[in-house]
Amino acid sequence: MKYTILAVDDESDMLKTFESILRKKYHLLSAQSAEEALQKIEKENIDLVLLDIRMPKMDGIELLKIIKKNAQTLDVIMVSASKDLSSAIEAMKIGALDYIPKPFEVKELLAIIEKALEKRALVRENLYLKEVLAQASSYCDLLGNSPLMKKVFETIDTVAKTDSRILVTGESGTGKELVARAIHNKSPRAEKPFIVINCAAIPDNLLESELFGYERGAFTGALERKLGKFELADEGTIFLDEIGCMSMSMQAKLLRVIQDAVIDRIGGTTSVAVDIRLVAATNIDFKKAIAEGRFREDLFYRLNVIPIHLPSLRERKEDIPLFLDYFINKFNKELNRCIHGFDQEAVIVLKNYDWPGNVRELQNIVERMATLSSKLFFTKEDVEKALNLSGTKVELPVTLNFNQAVANFEREYLKNILQEAGGNRSKAARMLGIARTTLISKLDVLGLD
Repeated sequence: MKYTILAVDDESDMLKTFESILRKKYHLLSAQSAEEALQKIEKENIDLVLLDIRMPKMDGIELLKIIKKNAQTLDVIMVSASKDLSSAIEAMKIGALDYIPKPFEVKELLAIIEKALEKRALVRENLYLKEVLAQASSYCDLLGNSPLMKKVFETIDTVAKTDSRILVTGESGTGKELVARAIHNKSPRAEKPFIVINCAAIPDNLLESELFGYERGAFTGALERKLGKFELADEGTIFLDEIGCMSMSMQAKLLRVIQDAVIDRIGGTTSVAVDIRLVAATNIDFKKAIAEGRFREDLFYRLNVIPIHLPSLRERKEDIPLFLDYFINKFNKELNRCIHGFDQEAVIVLKNYDWPGNVRELQNIVERMATLSSKLFFTKEDVEKALNLSGTKVELPVTLNFNQAVANFEREYLKNILQEAGGNRSKAARMLGIARTTLISKLDVLGLD
């Protein structure tokens, strides 16, 4: 995209000179009076103004005052044949970016223009990054300008004011916990506790005591009373992640908590009232789980008061440049680096990638590149190496159907990742940006040991 420059001069020959010098590299507009210039500034998206000081009716100084009053961020370079520097000094005080006398050297003019436009680009980039950081702060690192994510943000803003139960669905690595945190932070309960429980990470025989607590002497080793997460989250929010992994017996106990707003400590004789906002999340297919008897239908409907579905990264690839800017800024601060970003071809490779680990995988890739590379700018080759796309191509028989081909690709891809991780499944899961349990499940399905 070419920058747009407006040249303002009452002499047509001077405008023709600007045209011959600038037309190849820039989109040039011209005006022979202050009135004509103001009309074009109002209608066009102008990046820079070249403004003659000496003009009839309204001179360049008066026009500069109006420009700076109505469009403060628009840079103006003053141009004049007058040897009187007092006008140039006055223009600089008003807000002109620079001054060049007539006649000028073409190289000098181009250098001044290029410097001015570089400054404008830097200001725009800083404003953009401020907007990204402001959005990340407001939504707990949840980012996106795509229509799908805008809908998610609108839902968060609407439901945060209520106490309605929320069920967040989406693939692993899409940011379901971030949704829960954003809802809590924007709610009237924001000053109260926000408690996270990963149901998949706690064995079923321990989950009950974690959620509901126990009394002293309830079992061997229970030397004193322990409060459960529901009590600790009283008046705040509790987030039950991977709720699809909860056993049927635990689901029944959770259903009672939701219905009666009370919990029973293990070994206790009286119920304890709790006031909590419940947000749950999972990546399972509820219809399938209910049909197979792995999840209670009545609990599903209790949880699914307000559904929020987080799209996968491959469904909103237009958000990838936004994440790249955010992660580069993040890791520059954390690692004391000064990385500038990714070139255009590198971004194309990232957009063409399928992102099985979603945003978490993208963050891991950027962190890995920022940590291991000394480069200030990442290229297509750097990205392909980080994504392991530059290795040996997997040849697949054309006789395979689509599902078989996908399974073969996943099998080879996971083999490569496991090999790179030295067979360590936890490390491989981190590299992929997915939960270890998800990786193990995928390995079982694909028959990989």
